Amino acid sequence: MTVTPRILFIADAGPQVGGGHVMRSLTLARALRAKGAECRFVETSETAKVLDVFGRDMPRAAAPEAADVLVVDHYRLGAEDEQALRRFGRLAVLEDMGRPHGAADLILDPSYGRSPRDYEAPVVLAGAQYALVSEGFVGRRGETPSRRRAPETVLVSLGLTDVGGVTRRVIETLGELTDGMRVVAVTGSGAPSLAWLKTQAADGLIDLHVDARHMDELTASADLAVGAGGSSVWERACLGLPSITLILADNQRPTTQALNKAGALIALEFEALETDLPAAWASLREADARMALSQASMSLCDGLGAQRAADAILRLI
Repeated sequence: MTVTPRILFIADAGPQVGGGHVMRSLTLARALRAKGAECRFVETSETAKVLDVFGRDMPRAAAPEAADVLVVDHYRLGAEDEQALRRFGRLAVLEDMGRPHGAADLILDPSYGRSPRDYEAPVVLAGAQYALVSEGFVGRRGETPSRRRAPETVLVSLGLTDVGGVTRRVIETLGELTDGMRVVAVTGSGAPSLAWLKTQAADGLIDLHVDARHMDELTASADLAVGAGGSSVWERACLGLPSITLILADNQRPTTQALNKAGALIALEFEALETDLPAAWASLREADARMALSQASMSLCDGLGAQRAADAILRLI
């Protein structure tokens, strides 16, 4: 008799946190489900907003409950909280800031350059080979067009929460620099920039996608991108999309800066957007520069990290 593994996800979300924790947890949950596991998410008023759009297929729980493994992607839970969760089952923690997790049976940190030596846990999955990228991106690696000598489409995707109205700020800063290119803007339904973006879309100045569930298609069809740090970095890397990446939160800084140093993207600080973006954009107008970024980023992420992580989590049971 085969027993179905039960996995419970506890992920953070909110106006300041964004939806990235829930989104990458959904990627991992779907990889686990494809391997026969039953996955559920602890629902809060904030996680529900993300799950209602992107995770309608995922069952939910009102509170932590018994499971074979609890997967925690929640930076506001401390050591005592994680220890308390151990009474429900084994504990796997998603991390990208190097914090200790003494109660964890497994720590997953897909940050570029991270090593198992950086943590103390029975199982440590560290490095870009564990980047959580959804299956749709993996399937499109072979479809990625060769980088045009004259880019035609730029993807502007800066997170569901559009912190500080950053999507509008980027598009306004680029202004005439896009020089007739198709501008594809992606944001969430609660974005501060949304009213302005809808006006721009109505005037035919941009293509607008709200709560897009086909990011793999949009990413594969773009020639350049201005994106946020966080897990979406790996989606663009998987498809080799040359990108300017804005650091919108402190936890995004180490990986984004390391990837910048490795020549896989161009990193910019959020606070310096208006002053630094034009120069960064100008550097991407060179075909050789775009190709170098594309090749470097694609070599770092094959898109199979979620499958590797799912296998390791199931081995805990």
